[in-house]
Amino acid sequence: MGFFTRKSKKDKLNEQYKKKLEQAYKMSTSNRSESDRLTAEANDILEEIKKLEAAES
Repeated sequence: MGFFTRKSKKDKLNEQYKKKLEQAYKMSTSNRSESDRLTAEANDILEEIKKLEAAES
């Protein structure tokens, strides 16, 4: 089954990226600077994902 399969580093980074974007979206209505910070962190994670994809190719 798939219950105990390990997630790859890319999968973990994708999850982190999605969480950061969700948090940024929620914060955008109340604290714009915090939203911008979270968006920047999400972009950093996206860059790591792109580097992993390039290394796989």
